[in-house]
Amino acid sequence: MSYRLLADAVLLLHFGVVLFVVGGLAAILAGGLRGWRFARSMAFRVAHLAAIAYVVAQAWLGAVCPLTTLEMWLRAQAGQGTYGAGFIEHWVQRLLFHEASPWVFTAAYSLFGLAVLAAWWYFPPQSRRR
Repeated sequence: MSYRLLADAVLLLHFGVVLFVVGGLAAILAGGLRGWRFARSMAFRVAHLAAIAYVVAQAWLGAVCPLTTLEMWLRAQAGQGTYGAGFIEHWVQRLLFHEASPWVFTAAYSLFGLAVLAAWWYFPPQSRRR
């Protein structure tokens, strides 16, 4: 398999993680209001909380996501150009034509993490046992 295909696979995985984090909160909120059982599943909620906690910790520590690092390394091995910012910064800039300082993304990740914690409190997860 070529480095380019592997880089594209990592990009798709990274996009999936972003969808899980963002879409997960939307599913928790909608599911909490509509009574969807999966939205209160302990496994789903712990995985979701762990994902956003990892993102927030990375942002506060000033670390680059390992998926971004891996994708850029694979692209460099394939002879393709890489991007200097993190995954979200790069794609948000490309999609919205907007530049922001790293602290803006740290603040946004932190606020999103607080929203996940608020959802945890407002729509608490439930174990299989009732």
